[in-house]
Amino acid sequence: MLELLKELDITLSTGINHWHGPTTDIIFTLISERLTWLPLYAILALYMYRTYGLKVFVVMLFSIGIAIAASDQISVAMKYGFERLRPCHELGVMTLLHLPAGCGGQFGFVSSHAANTASVAMLASLFSKNKWISIIFVCYAILNSYSRVYLGKHYVGDVVGGITLGIVVGLTVFWIYKKILPLVLKPTI
Repeated sequence: MLELLKELDITLSTGINHWHGPTTDIIFTLISERLTWLPLYAILALYMYRTYGLKVFVVMLFSIGIAIAASDQISVAMKYGFERLRPCHELGVMTLLHLPAGCGGQFGFVSSHAANTASVAMLASLFSKNKWISIIFVCYAILNSYSRVYLGKHYVGDVVGGITLGIVVGLTVFWIYKKILPLVLKPTI
């Protein structure tokens, strides 16, 4: 059964990687870059600040920072715990790949990009309670995750694992946020 899942993962991942062209190579390389998304983060920050005020905004910003750090560090620890090679390092797969943005580190399970973007998307959705912000950030997480498979840096399974981790981290941080926020907002004498 595990062998069948691995073959399915390879087939899906190489299939996605083969739908390439010069324009899509540029687009998905940009989508995968962290700095590309800074304007989106800035818009979210401005929205949160204007909607909730400085105190709540600072707690939200701190929460997002904690979620990114946690999902990133947990995903890196999982990579070294599972030691699953990235497709571009796997002997039977590497020759099948188109790698417009190079290969990346040796291990790929779970995808840090997918974990980080999923945790931000989860928190953005929970904090804002705004349908459009939720849709935009979920699309952002999906696009970013897809780009990792398109670029040959991860298998589909790596990305699904990363998204799952990001959702769990986002929910956990939101639960902690709900416990801490009343303490921050409590009037002081």
